[in-house]
Amino acid sequence: MTDVDRSEQADGTQRAHGPQQGSGTHEGGTQQVGGTQQEGGARGDGAQQERGGVLAAALRTLPVPDLSLVVLVGATGSGKSTFAARHFKPTEVLSSDCCRGLVSDDENDQSASGDAFDVLHFIAGKRLAAGRLTVVDATNVQSEARAQLVRLAREHDVLPVAIVLDVPEQVCAERNAARADRAGLPRRVIQRHQRELRRSLRHLEREGFRKVHVLRGQEEVAAARVVTERRFNDLRHLTGPFDIIGDIHGCRSELETLLGRLGYGLVRDALGRSVDAVHPEGRTAVFVGDLVDRGPDSPGVLRLVMGMVGAGHALCVPGNHENKLGRYLKGRKVQPTHGLAETIEQLDKEDEAFRAEVGAFIQGLVSHYVLDGGGLVVCHAGLPEKYHGRTSGRVRSFALYGDTTGETDEFGLPVRYPWAEDYRGRAAVVYGHTPTPRAGWLNNTICLDTGCVFGGAMTALRWPERELVDVPAERVWYEPTKPLATEAPGGADGRPLDLNDVAGRRIVETRHMGRLAVREENAAAALEVMSRFAIDPRLLPYLPPTMAPCATSTEEVGGEGGEGAEGGYLEHPAEAFAGYRADGVREVVCEEKHMGSRAVVLVCRDETAAAERFGVPKGASGALYTRTGRPFFDDPETTERILRRVRACVEEAGLWAELETDWLLLDAELMPWSLKATGLLRKQYAAVGAASGAAFPGVLGALEAAAARGVEVAPLLGRQRDRAADAAAFTAAYRRYCWRVGPGADASGAGQAADEAGPGAVHGADALAHSGGAGIPGGSEEVPGSAGIPGGAAASDAAARAGLGELDGVRLAPFQILAVQGRSLAGLPHTEQLALIDRVIAAEGAVASRDAGPAGGGAVDRPGLLATTRRIVVDTEDEASVSAGIRWWLELTGAGGEGMVVKPLQALVRRGDGRLVQPGVKCRGREYLRIIYGPEYTRPENLRRLRVRHLGHKRSLALREYALGLEALDRLAEGEPLWRVHEAVFGVLALESEPVDPRL
Repeated sequence: MTDVDRSEQADGTQRAHGPQQGSGTHEGGTQQVGGTQQEGGARGDGAQQERGGVLAAALRTLPVPDLSLVVLVGATGSGKSTFAARHFKPTEVLSSDCCRGLVSDDENDQSASGDAFDVLHFIAGKRLAAGRLTVVDATNVQSEARAQLVRLAREHDVLPVAIVLDVPEQVCAERNAARADRAGLPRRVIQRHQRELRRSLRHLEREGFRKVHVLRGQEEVAAARVVTERRFNDLRHLTGPFDIIGDIHGCRSELETLLGRLGYGLVRDALGRSVDAVHPEGRTAVFVGDLVDRGPDSPGVLRLVMGMVGAGHALCVPGNHENKLGRYLKGRKVQPTHGLAETIEQLDKEDEAFRAEVGAFIQGLVSHYVLDGGGLVVCHAGLPEKYHGRTSGRVRSFALYGDTTGETDEFGLPVRYPWAEDYRGRAAVVYGHTPTPRAGWLNNTICLDTGCVFGGAMTALRWPERELVDVPAERVWYEPTKPLATEAPGGADGRPLDLNDVAGRRIVETRHMGRLAVREENAAAALEVMSRFAIDPRLLPYLPPTMAPCATSTEEVGGEGGEGAEGGYLEHPAEAFAGYRADGVREVVCEEKHMGSRAVVLVCRDETAAAERFGVPKGASGALYTRTGRPFFDDPETTERILRRVRACVEEAGLWAELETDWLLLDAELMPWSLKATGLLRKQYAAVGAASGAAFPGVLGALEAAAARGVEVAPLLGRQRDRAADAAAFTAAYRRYCWRVGPGADASGAGQAADEAGPGAVHGADALAHSGGAGIPGGSEEVPGSAGIPGGAAASDAAARAGLGELDGVRLAPFQILAVQGRSLAGLPHTEQLALIDRVIAAEGAVASRDAGPAGGGAVDRPGLLATTRRIVVDTEDEASVSAGIRWWLELTGAGGEGMVVKPLQALVRRGDGRLVQPGVKCRGREYLRIIYGPEYTRPENLRRLRVRHLGHKRSLALREYALGLEALDRLAEGEPLWRVHEAVFGVLALESEPVDPRL
């Protein structure tokens, strides 16, 4: 048996099957080493020497795995240090003498040996952990010393290799005598080393060394040549392209269909059986194991895969089912369960030669492969990064079976340890083993076992394209013990949502801000909201972050565009532009801030697309929800009516085809504010307006009467008049964002409902959702949407077709496309984002006209659902451009607008130190801020106090929520499981409960 055979079998890693080396040039265990072919079966313990007095020293090479722990063994004076210096890099060699000198300043101080070897073992461990070849230069003639090194190699899953220098005692003595520091070394020390060496030679392999090379005499030591050999699992030189195929389990027909879909041409033998498959572009298939058991034709699968591997057209790693079959074919006692009985029965119909070929093929499979420059790892059950490219029984076991928690589920199956959830490696890990309803990426890992034999599908991954290709099972070949999918949210991904995913203190790994912590109390608050009020979690892939305000302004009213009132500004564009300029952002886009409620719109092309991608039942084609995940409307049909209009506009604009997607996720503003903020308006704002409206006329009348009688009340009267004016301004401010909705209403009558019905009469979502239009001005209590509308039923029908019927007056202002199928668009420059959205908005006219038909008349001229977001681009380093931006803001707010949001034109911007820049800051108008800070906030004494506001926490919160939102979008686009997307979504909602000034 060769050294390679011994090493691979002893640690559980089998010999490489020749053609699996990838190029088709390797035959029967010969391995390419450094551009020349070296026999993988180099003999150890002098086996390559010619016996009978003829020394073949000149032919002696010592193969050493490129990642191993090489232990030099020999008596003092045998030439180990000289040998190490000749064959290894200086950095690869750890000398016990050197370590002894490090700890005691004397390389011969034997009393320091314990500490010296502690240092040596520590450094060796660090090198092995980093994947570095390490050589230990010490006598190592005692079994106890070698045992520590073997343990160290096993801890780091590398092969221990022994190189023994067996040099005559006289030579050792002469060499020591020639060294000044060892001239007085007693001869008995050398003799003791020689005796211990003789006793060790027969037991080195038993001690755990996977390769043993014994060099006898000075001539053989001098003629030896160390050659590093590539590990059998190291195929980094193969760069593909690859087609990685998931678990097959005897489903030959589906495999042939899948290979055809991938572009392979089947090669058949004289009996019509598939014995090879060739891709015209030279692609290589890679099989993740579990070729056999349970399915109808395991021999047919083996015949095809073995033929592809033998011809150099494929690679294959073993699955646990091959491992068990291999033990059966070798005569081991195994339980014929989990489909093995069917495979045995099928193989019994084949001839002995085929069964022997199968046994040899399985014996030659390597536990895992590292491919494509180290960027791809293929194995059966997955592999943590620390095991990549390593060789040990532990590595092989994990690659074959994975790991378990020690628990069993309700089906009696072992609970798999979720290693992929913790994976953070650079290499993509592609595996199978655990059936899942569909393949999806998780932390740069993907499971391709989609349960073909259980009636699911057979899936392949094209690499490096990362494209999934699958074919459905022809039937259920084997009834699964555990269903592939459950009805629970996330069950379609094979991993339903779990309370443990969000409870307690959490750490969420993000790509843009690293690890972000969610405190336990914040998680509890988010769980309360999510579990009681949120929409179906499958339709909740994103929550928008909070937005920080710009820096506090010290600007006073007056000068350019002044608003003509006392006091100054609390927020002003000058601070926003200066802040971004300081962060190195030259171009910013200023977007009109709509006064409504933040809305996220998930719109799918149709119900089928929603069911396929998001796993929701029929009847739902998307979602419309608030920034805390609550549905905007209690009535699903109301939501669907809005989605239908958005969907039709997207279709008319041609974005489904252009973006190659069946769904869009939009960030938007839904107006009027009164639509969702009815309770807030009535209790907080309208109450103030009503109280002031009731109090100030009487107060002013009494003071004016007193003044008319000559009483000196002028200062008091002036103050009260100012207060009344402030209260009126406050009422006017919030009324701008409230208007009627329903048949016959439109947004041009902003404030009409509030003006007519008084401060407390605000019409909102409750009336709309619960009555379908009843109780909304212009509607009818008896027959909503028909009687009571000018023009009668015919006009109402036309309005419903051309306009929005009960949704007339509702405006939706989308301002960003967050994600589409397969990619996040959060990094798209905002001008490009808005250009796409402008096309959708422009398409609404054609959609409304088509819906209205001939009977629509002029109804198509009514305001539609979609509203444009006005904007201006500002160069923060150009004074004229900055002035133009300020003027635009003053005009916007002077006309009653809320303000604007200032964003870097290029999204995902970082500062010079690498930290994220705020994705946007809000700059709210002076009058709008009355709603936030109260009617009298502009008074100089109040403004002075308000200008001392602490924005640090708000800004930190905004950035953390932004990073979590980006992470959710990335995970959504990459098709990661629902629980992974919701980990980031839940984090945003949890941070929303952090205490911060709500006015900021």
